[in-house]
Amino acid sequence: MLAGGVGGARFLLGVRAWARRAAPDALGSDAEITAIVNTGDDMWLTGLRITPDLDSIMYALAGVNDTERGWGRVGESDRVAAELRAWDAGWPWFTLGDLDLGAHIARTGWLREGVPLSAVVARLTARWPLGVRLLPATDDEAETHVMTASGTLHFQEWWTRHRAAIPALGFEQRGVSSAAPAPGVTAALAEADVVLVAPSNPVVSIGTILGIPGIRSALATTAAPVVGVSGIIGGAVVRGMADACLSAIGVETAADAVARWYGARNSGGVLDAWLMAEEDAALVPAVESAGIRSAAAPLWLRGDDTSADVVAAALALAGIR
Repeated sequence: MLAGGVGGARFLLGVRAWARRAAPDALGSDAEITAIVNTGDDMWLTGLRITPDLDSIMYALAGVNDTERGWGRVGESDRVAAELRAWDAGWPWFTLGDLDLGAHIARTGWLREGVPLSAVVARLTARWPLGVRLLPATDDEAETHVMTASGTLHFQEWWTRHRAAIPALGFEQRGVSSAAPAPGVTAALAEADVVLVAPSNPVVSIGTILGIPGIRSALATTAAPVVGVSGIIGGAVVRGMADACLSAIGVETAADAVARWYGARNSGGVLDAWLMAEEDAALVPAVESAGIRSAAAPLWLRGDDTSADVVAAALALAGIR
């Protein structure tokens, strides 16, 4: 699975739930789930390496995420963040919780010792029985920046501080051209029974993963069917500000428009199939006319059971039932 952030975390919970109830019958053995996770949102802050998407997914799968805030650890405190604000250090609008800081400190220490990010992720996730192997898309630093009329901002400043309210003129993944897929990424794509593209931000999450040299080509050559799930329902984003990102690259906030932007794999694009919400059922013919198999189903992720149903619908498009 290709995934980013909170949408990817919620969908992965559904993948895991589906695997636990259906995989022995569907695949003939217990499923192995690998998530290739966006690292374009990563950054250095107050001397610490922060990996928001990897952490959001790790915490969600571990059951320790704060579901009310939508980010960070449940039961979090922010005494250290208050001290940083008192010292005028870091970004006062980007709160790092005390429990969350434990992960950032451990990660940074290992990185400074020369341990690659993929190995660091393995160490961090070994703490909990996640049921999913997490792989960063790359071990290299390739961060997303946003170009605006008044200058360039790090993606986190544009997204978290300004809530994407400043019109974006485009996105730049600095360092992406020299980045390489993390160990295990291309092998996971080559060996997969099916590849799912999560309902994550198509531009700055999935798009950033696909921008790393070697990943798109690995996706193009895998024997596995590639099935995407729409994060647009009824012409609106499910959460976040993906519409601001789509607008910046000239793509309509519509499920069929995103499918066409990904493109059909048999025409040099990404997708073999595309699952849309039942609210967008009328768009199925438009997607299929672009060479992408399509179907409509309920897509709201309202817990493990309904999320597993969404996954089952996506896998049905791949011929797995």
